[in-house]
Amino acid sequence: MNCIYFCKSLSFPELFHSSYRLLTLFLRNVFLYDDQGHLDIDLNDVGRQQAVAVAERLSRESKISGVYSSDLKRALETAETIASRCGGLQVIQDPNLRERHLGDLQGLVYGDAPKMKTKAYEALQSHGNDVEIPGGGESLNQLYKRCTDSLQAIGSKHRGERVVVVTHGGVIRALHERASLGTGHRAGRILNVSVNVLHLSDPDKWVIKSWGDVSHLNGAGYLDSGFGGDRTSG
Repeated sequence: MNCIYFCKSLSFPELFHSSYRLLTLFLRNVFLYDDQGHLDIDLNDVGRQQAVAVAERLSRESKISGVYSSDLKRALETAETIASRCGGLQVIQDPNLRERHLGDLQGLVYGDAPKMKTKAYEALQSHGNDVEIPGGGESLNQLYKRCTDSLQAIGSKHRGERVVVVTHGGVIRALHERASLGTGHRAGRILNVSVNVLHLSDPDKWVIKSWGDVSHLNGAGYLDSGFGGDRTSG
């Protein structure tokens, strides 16, 4: 799952009202190799240890004004761990921060998908932005719109503040795409509990300040037992 947080920054009245700093964190159940999507799966023990590690890091940074999360348990538990160590904040759940809905692929072991759900697998592998996955799954365009709209709405509520948002791998890729418009940059591999910093400013300007920071895991012994997220990870 991932977390996004805004912090107070310099404002430039002649251009926009305020700016925000966003930090994104990716965490997942590191021993689950199935296509999770909207399935509501708990964190495992390693995931909980990783959540504590990043929460301790965030608790030492500047004041956090709010914590938002996908309502799926694997994100929500991470967010609650962070919130408890950052002033006992209440987590605000947002279904629009959920992972991409993978339709008929949800719950399947990835290697079984080509034979068991051929059409859904082909839709996923097509990488076409407007291709919906059979069985109620989303297209990449649908994922992009709902999660970028959600993040922009969160920003408008927290002008000049720092806010944590915990979400999923597919969402993080969409947010990276939004922040990288016109640059050609790609998100690359998304590591477990990696921290990614964005600046948002009015009107609608998103800037990536850092990406893929896992320094909070150094020496903790957790990173090597996890695995990095790929394009479909959640």
